[in-house]
Amino acid sequence: MASMRDIKRRKSSIQGTQQITKAMKLVSTVKLQRARASAERSKDYFTCMFDTVNSILKRVGHVEHKYLASSTSEDSAGAEHPDGAKKKAVIVITSNRGLAGGYNSNVIKLITRHPVWKKEDLQVYCLGNKGREAFTRSGYEVKDCNSDIVESPVYADAMVLSERLLKSFAEGEIGEIYLAYTAFKNTVSHIPTLLRLLPVDTGNSKEESGENTETKEASAVMNFEPEDTEALDMLIPKYVTSLIYGALREAIASENGARMQAMDSATSNAEEIISDLTLKYNRARQGSITQELTEIIAGAEALG
Repeated sequence: MASMRDIKRRKSSIQGTQQITKAMKLVSTVKLQRARASAERSKDYFTCMFDTVNSILKRVGHVEHKYLASSTSEDSAGAEHPDGAKKKAVIVITSNRGLAGGYNSNVIKLITRHPVWKKEDLQVYCLGNKGREAFTRSGYEVKDCNSDIVESPVYADAMVLSERLLKSFAEGEIGEIYLAYTAFKNTVSHIPTLLRLLPVDTGNSKEESGENTETKEASAVMNFEPEDTEALDMLIPKYVTSLIYGALREAIASENGARMQAMDSATSNAEEIISDLTLKYNRARQGSITQELTEIIAGAEALG
């Protein structure tokens, strides 16, 4: 059985940890309120942009465009790429700090445990230090890492990343672009999400409703003014940038929500440990007092 001194020392240590977790919970709660409001403001535009572009491309029919080519098509220079020759670029949004429960590990597992993908076929663009550390340790090709963008994301940062990826896609260096992030549903529900940005997947909408769309509407012809290529040159970069920016906003809200929950659980666990240590300390103290009384009585009887 541990001594009273050891129990008291451990109890004091747990109480100090509990004060830290309480403070971190309060900080995360305040940050969550701001991040949640920002995510909700951008969510409508984020979702509308995704569904609108998919709706447009369902109606255009066959359009030759550098941003709509599949991984087996010819690039802008006319060179044909064999199946599997192009790599997949994956943008992974994680946090710079830990203590957020499974927030980072869940989104990382979307990539590392993908049933089809191989690490040699991927180029990872990490937004957050935790992702960079995990993918570097696992032997993935980390093409770039930007830790500042997840602290305070702005649209201009998303645009810079979007332009870089679109340039690589148009030049044939990569064949697909994916976005892995944690979607914010509510304070306690955060959903790891893997979304394909390019080539645009016109088969699904961002939020599957389960309802069949009207075939007449889907088969309607989309007319562009002045030219379809020029319109898509303007539309698709905005589409990719908007999705990256919206994902950043949702990911930050999810991170603070996950950290708030983790710190709340840690505070509750610390309270349980403190109660258990208090009981053990009282038992040890009672045992010590009983032993001292026994020794005094035994000594008195010996003298008598």
